[in-house]
Amino acid sequence: MPSAQLPSSAARTAVHKKRLRDMWRSAGWPCRDPIELDLLAAGWLQRQWDQQGRESLRVTDAGIELLAASRQRHQAARGVHETLVERVACEMQRAGRLVWRGLSLRAPLVAEDGRTQWVMSMPDVFSIRHTTVEDWVEPVVHEIKVSRADLRADLRRAAKGQAYLALCSQCWYVVAPGITDAVELPPQYGLMVADGQGLQVLRPAPRRPSRLDFATWMALARATPQTLDLADGQSQLGAPCGEEDPV
Repeated sequence: MPSAQLPSSAARTAVHKKRLRDMWRSAGWPCRDPIELDLLAAGWLQRQWDQQGRESLRVTDAGIELLAASRQRHQAARGVHETLVERVACEMQRAGRLVWRGLSLRAPLVAEDGRTQWVMSMPDVFSIRHTTVEDWVEPVVHEIKVSRADLRADLRRAAKGQAYLALCSQCWYVVAPGITDAVELPPQYGLMVADGQGLQVLRPAPRRPSRLDFATWMALARATPQTLDLADGQSQLGAPCGEEDPV
């Protein structure tokens, strides 16, 4: 009988869930490693043998319930995240900016040997001023976080933050209430908190001179800016996308 004594903190890590998902999609050939041992001990995997005596693994009903619960939590968090992304995008549009969501951009970083190292970056919201003067474009990145764990994971990835900064003149983190404060966040980022009153600025983002490189211009040319979908011509008077007034 599988033991139920395995601590959830040991068994429900991302790597365990990934292995469980892989088993669900595959023929279930065993790896015989510690991760598999944890899953067997928790009762989320089960050993079985075919008529030729070959061993395979299958996901148990308990394992399926774990995967389903994990997927539901992920979808719920994703829904909250996308709602806040849309809110920020609308605020930028109300400010007269051109806005993109989900862009894949190449950020030029300087490696230790002095050479340029290109890092892929996907800011939640990327916007520029609506202007024909290149020096006035003022690209801005808004990165959205609705969980503290996601924010802390982001801050541990130095290259990711450096890529954001390389792409813009201002970089903001926009967070749900209670996730972090301005003291915890590195000084090169601005901080907004999204509450019932709007997007509250806890710390302004430092403004740096920035010009878009050719690769970024090409990425913007291939992509489509988000459109402001309002029912009438009151876009400068009413709430953005049906939400609260801008700050």
